[in-house]
Amino acid sequence: MVNGDVRRPPVTDWDFPRGVGGVVLLVDFASELGIPAERVLRGTGIGADAVRDPLAQVEAHQELAVVRNLLRASGADPAALGLAAGQRYHATSYGIWGYAVISSGTVRDAVEVALRYVELTFVFCVPELRDGTDLAQLCCHDEAVPADVRPFLLTRDMAAIFTLIRELLGTPLPARAVRLRLPEPADVAPYADVFGTVPEFGGESSGVVFPRELLARRMPQANEHTAALCEQQCRELLTRRRERTGVARLVRDRLLAAEGLRSDMDSIAAGLGMTGRTLRRRLAAEGTSYRALVDEVREAFAEELLATRALSVEQIAYRLGYAEASSFIHAFNRWKGTSPRASRS
Repeated sequence: MVNGDVRRPPVTDWDFPRGVGGVVLLVDFASELGIPAERVLRGTGIGADAVRDPLAQVEAHQELAVVRNLLRASGADPAALGLAAGQRYHATSYGIWGYAVISSGTVRDAVEVALRYVELTFVFCVPELRDGTDLAQLCCHDEAVPADVRPFLLTRDMAAIFTLIRELLGTPLPARAVRLRLPEPADVAPYADVFGTVPEFGGESSGVVFPRELLARRMPQANEHTAALCEQQCRELLTRRRERTGVARLVRDRLLAAEGLRSDMDSIAAGLGMTGRTLRRRLAAEGTSYRALVDEVREAFAEELLATRALSVEQIAYRLGYAEASSFIHAFNRWKGTSPRASRS
């Protein structure tokens, strides 16, 4: 489908709300490249007023449309462009989430609070912390990211992580290895400049390996009172974003009913006396979407079912309406920043 500058493939996992800050950063980056805001916003459904409103929300698929417009307008290599964009994502770009991370006691505390409230950030390649004996790994899951924007978003999110850590610690992240699930480019020098080492390209996963002892390091601006206050505000902000009233509450109630998660949107809409198109429009007006509500209910049920230890991860995935356990595992990583098995243990 062609819609202005946007050629968007079918999207099923990216119709949930998020803050407009990620779009603002992309618009500013485009401006540095000489690309006007109206071109990167064309066909996305995001108006100039929304970009100027710090409290505005957009849907993730709209932000993906902005990325597609940016890539098309720049004509640059997507991975190299993402590498440059990621270095613009500073701690203060993330609002209260950034201050919660800055004021954390240790690096481990900072990583844990960052992953706990990752929905307040702009990432698409969801991070997951994996502990080892001597080494730790921060994995970046890009499996569900649409292929046409994956190189840009992977390098952007990875570069943003390195930029954030350098700012927080006052020193570069001592990476033992950086892995990118991308083909090796002709020029690896820009990657070495950002990551401090030449990445391993072409593997099956993406992420950074670093000494586990780094997690115990005291944060330079640690402040217990400020950290608690900022985390409380993150929690309240996330709760408000997830809060459901009106039609959204009616949909959520039906999803919570027996076999509710096996119903599609048209069935739910019919039960409420409206068409699927009308339901989509009503939910959008309330700042949410059918997919976001399904995710909320699945997340809540997943926590309960994992806590009982009565079912395997595969059985829980089936109960939640997933065709494959891998889809559930990826979704759980996006919600919690860890795997279902790690959460259970």
